[in-house]
This record gives sequence, C-alpha cells and structure tokens, in this order.
Amino acid sequence: MHPYLFELASLMAIFAFAIVSPGADLAMVMRQSIVQGRRAAIVTSFGIGAALMLHVTYTILGLGLIISQSIYLFNIVKWCGVAYLVYIGIKALRAGKADLSVEAMGGEEDKGRQTALRAFGLGFLANALNPKAVFFFLSIFSTVVGAHTPIAVKFGYGLVMATCLIAWFVGVSLFMTTPRMRAAFARMSQWIDRTSGLVFIALGIKLATEKAH
Repeated sequence: MHPYLFELASLMAIFAFAIVSPGADLAMVMRQSIVQGRRAAIVTSFGIGAALMLHVTYTILGLGLIISQSIYLFNIVKWCGVAYLVYIGIKALRAGKADLSVEAMGGEEDKGRQTALRAFGLGFLANALNPKAVFFFLSIFSTVVGAHTPIAVKFGYGLVMATCLIAWFVGVSLFMTTPRMRAAFARMSQWIDRTSGLVFIALGIKLATEKAH
C-alpha cells in the first residue's frame, strides 16, 4: 500500500469515531433540522465542514502547536466557545413555538426563515470555537502523518475528512427532516427548543471545566 493511502486510512479510522460521537456539532445539526428545516441544516453541515478545514490549516501551519502550548491562547478559544454555546442555548430556551409543518419546512418560499449565511455561520462557529479540536487534529496529524508528507497531501487529507464530515451531517439532516420525523416532532417544538437549549448550555459548562493538557 502506498504510504499516503496508509496515512489517509489511519486518519479516517480515527476520525470516524470523532464524527459520530455526540457533541456541539451534532446537537446543532439536529436542532437546525428540527426547528429550521432541511435546507438550513444542510447549509449548517457545510459550515461545520469549513471549520474543520480551518483546524486542519492551522495544524499544518504549526499554529495548533502554539495554541496547545499557550494557556492564554487556549483560554481565549475556550471562553469564546463557552460564550457561544451558552448564547445559542439561551436563544433556544427563549424561542417561541416553531412551525414544524412539512409545508413550512420547504424553506424556499418562507422568507422569514433563517438565512443561508446565518445557518452556515452557526455550524462554522460551533466547530471553530471548540478548543478540543485543536488537540484532536494536532494529535492525530502528529501521530499518523509523517513529517515529510507534502503540505499539499496533508491538505488533501483535510479535504477528504471535511467531505466525510459534511456527508455525515447532511445524512443526519435528511433523516431528521423526513415527513415522518417532522410529524413526530411537530407537537413538541417548544420542548425540543428547551431541551436543545439545556444541551447547549450543558456543553458550554462542560467546556468551561476543560483544561489544557
């Protein structure tokens, strides 16, 4: 096997577990699917994938090592992430009853729905402001990827990982917005918002207790 293929296979074997593990990204896509509809959830998925490329880029350039070794920089990223998660949690708790009908979830004709830019930004920030991603990508790239692997190849690895991440969350979005799932959630929209709000706040509190390793 070509060494680059072996590196990519090793990266994806590790990354597969990270993709499906519960966290702020999954909570965000699920809430977007339930409350904002399929289009917003898919756009949010692309925002998460774009943030992954941000993590890959600074890891390759060596900035991830600087952040991981600096308590000050780590805390800046951490507390920005905490503030963001708590903010969207409070917004969810304060949200009114959403229209979860299948017709409303079409999105194209409903001008009152979330813009694509906002949906993309929600996904991007949820992933970009997660300091654990700094250590995750730094650790797997330093462990699995050889020091002499060309930068272009490393970026190629990142693109494959981002594509898989987007595909996973698009799949979640499609599943959560099927008519049967929409009908199941239609009667519980306010409780869904309250539950997701508490989840985001809990994730923020959990992140606040994280320490640099």
